[in-house]
Amino acid sequence: MELWEQIALGALAVLVLFMFRPGIKATIERSKNAEEKHWGTVALLAVVLIAFVIFLIWSVR
Repeated sequence: MELWEQIALGALAVLVLFMFRPGIKATIERSKNAEEKHWGTVALLAVVLIAFVIFLIWSVR
């Protein structure tokens, strides 16, 4: 990848972060004020995602 492409990609990533920042900030505030915490669901989704990635890696070998 050329240097100018890396710089353009980095600038695009920063732009995307600035575009989504208000929504992310509001989501974090709602999460802090939530009465119920759903950590079990988050853990289950993380395990499923990791298992799927491992399966994909295993399947291409």
